[in-house]
Amino acid sequence: MSILINKDSRVLVQGITGREGLFHASQMMDYGTQVVAGVTPGKGGDWVFDGKVPVFDTVERALAATGANCTVLFVPAKFAGDAMLEAADAGVPLIVCITEGVPIQDMMKVRKYLHQEGVRLIGPNCPGLLTPGESKVGIIPGHIADPGSVGVVSRSGTLTYEVLYALQQYGRGVSTCVGIGGDPVNGTGFTDALQMFEDDHHTEAVVMIGEIGGASEERAAEFISTSMTKPVVGFIAGISAPPGKRMGHAGAIIEAGSGLASDKIAALESAGVRVAEHPEAIPELLN
Repeated sequence: MSILINKDSRVLVQGITGREGLFHASQMMDYGTQVVAGVTPGKGGDWVFDGKVPVFDTVERALAATGANCTVLFVPAKFAGDAMLEAADAGVPLIVCITEGVPIQDMMKVRKYLHQEGVRLIGPNCPGLLTPGESKVGIIPGHIADPGSVGVVSRSGTLTYEVLYALQQYGRGVSTCVGIGGDPVNGTGFTDALQMFEDDHHTEAVVMIGEIGGASEERAAEFISTSMTKPVVGFIAGISAPPGKRMGHAGAIIEAGSGLASDKIAALESAGVRVAEHPEAIPELLN
């Protein structure tokens, strides 16, 4: 089993005719993902990848023709909010937004609307989803993870890859990897992913990768202490970051003494989470 995506997922790519959209759609198809359609306004009727994937002007038309049940966005930041709203209005149940730099005010409106409509959002500013051996939706390299029973959820793209590779080298496989993104306003959070992994019978343990800024790790720690029966191993990036210094993500900034790595580590450890000092130590802590 897996969460969110599997071999039956039918994926639509919004922005498929752009450079990033074409490249990563090709990578997804090479991995075995069912990329069934693309959307670029004004390019409806075109085909990409030697006539294998049709392009539509709207998400609504793409869904009607192909039955896609997931969309991934490679759309410029100023258009990403409208693209997510279009997908939700068309009835797409799962939206993965890779785009970086989506304005916070746009995301506040989008998140509220998607929640009202019951649409699941991953991102924005995230690497996407990977269910090893079945499907990848986004930009996570498929070759660095093997199928298995460890769920991975992460705010950091680069650290996601590092941890997946460390697990692979240790002989541990992954059920699904969820890159939730590090923006201050996003869709699916740690507690959402943890609940899905808790409910997934194939997932036996979970790796949670956090970073400085915000309070999502503290909320996750509370959820773990009250609602998780499966072991969780954690890692918090940015322990040496000075206050006021943004580290990579828009959400990774310590302000007014809140969002400190030390506080997050303490909260997780108090919830029974084994916290690694560096990513390569995570596989050993799963034993």
